[in-house]
Amino acid sequence: MSPYRIEHDSMGELKVPTDALYGAQTQRAVNNFPISGLHLPRPFIRALGLIKAAAAEANLSLGHLRKGQAVAIRKAALAVADGQFDDQFPIDVFQTGSGTSTNMNANEVIAHLAAKAGTKVHPNDHVNYGQSSNDVIPTAIHVSATLTVSEQLLPALKHLKKTIERRVRELKNTPKTGRTHLMDAMPVTFGQELSGWAAQIGSSIERIEDSLKRMRRLPQGGTAVGTGINAEPTFGPAVARELKKLTGVRFESAANYFEGMAGQDAAVELSGQLKALAVALMKIANDLRWMNSGPLAGLGEIELPALQPGSSIMPGKVNPVIPEATAMVAAQVIGNDAAITIAGQSGNFQLNVMLPLVAHNLLQSIGILSNVSVLLADKAIAGFKVNTARVKEALDKNPILVTALNPVIGYEKGAATAKQAYKQKRPIMDVALETTGLKKEELKRLLDPMALTKGGIHGSGGGGG
Repeated sequence: MSPYRIEHDSMGELKVPTDALYGAQTQRAVNNFPISGLHLPRPFIRALGLIKAAAAEANLSLGHLRKGQAVAIRKAALAVADGQFDDQFPIDVFQTGSGTSTNMNANEVIAHLAAKAGTKVHPNDHVNYGQSSNDVIPTAIHVSATLTVSEQLLPALKHLKKTIERRVRELKNTPKTGRTHLMDAMPVTFGQELSGWAAQIGSSIERIEDSLKRMRRLPQGGTAVGTGINAEPTFGPAVARELKKLTGVRFESAANYFEGMAGQDAAVELSGQLKALAVALMKIANDLRWMNSGPLAGLGEIELPALQPGSSIMPGKVNPVIPEATAMVAAQVIGNDAAITIAGQSGNFQLNVMLPLVAHNLLQSIGILSNVSVLLADKAIAGFKVNTARVKEALDKNPILVTALNPVIGYEKGAATAKQAYKQKRPIMDVALETTGLKKEELKRLLDPMALTKGGIHGSGGGGG
């Protein structure tokens, strides 16, 4: 049997692999764009299948498809959405900026599947009825990103936040040396330090959830230029309703199709919130790396779980691999956001022409953030151990504790006491006994690290602990 069959489109005949479910337009794109080897990801293909199934239902209800055609298209489209034919979507991400090739790829595959099942439908006239690549692809960006955020990223972030909050409770009474400018500062508890991380993740969840309000607004129905030519005015809302039935997500038809097709502002906004999350994760990852550094020549405050050998030449070395992976994910997401920002500016008149790039980068950011958030929770934060002896030793020698004596002895005498303690490498308690004239019991009360984590004025006549 020949490895090729002959297909045709409006530009003529073309050889297509015999076993391919796609047709001529897909093959032309494969031939035209051998660029990166990157294909649009699974969530995007899923969204395309869902949109085509929803469109078939809408067109049936509007009288534009016979029942047999709509049933065949819907069944094939849902199989595409389910991931049964991902290998039939071979087009490179770097293709025509509208994503027309990928829309036609979906139309051709669905038409071939319907024909194999016994119902002949045309890729353009039936599968794509009432649609254009110019509204399908932006809609697929919104649908795929919304579903992936809802099903993967938000649950991962809530798990991370819950894990951090559990450690906050466990470590609420464990004081340590606080640091500003990477230099010793007044005490905090591990619980207080980690509460900042939990709040950062909580704020990220709120920002991402808010951005989904805009992502749920779909431009489907705008067709070629936003006017809705060749589509019923009720088609867009009907597709949104069908997508809601298929996914359980409250998708709605956009109030203005021109916005959703010419711009990618909602995707840019979501990407910006993912970047903010990446910044927070980078901060948390770097805190963990510093706290874990050593174990002898660094801070050595905590011991992260040992996951793998850390060196091919240095026996016994163990590295903070999960925080490092997290930091790399954060860097990639920040880079993806820069590309999405440029792509968002590439709306010329009635169409954005970097849609496949937006889809690829946005979905990659969502996916890797989802995965690494779970790893950070389960393989780093949940199981790290505090080196209490090391932490206590650093606290006892921390001259900055003298800050608590300012209301009693004044700033200048406090500075002199701290400098002497630094110079002599002695505990601040011992030096303060010599320089302040205060009794040991009073100094113990004033310099109690745990009491100092509670804020307020600790000097004589002050508010106390």
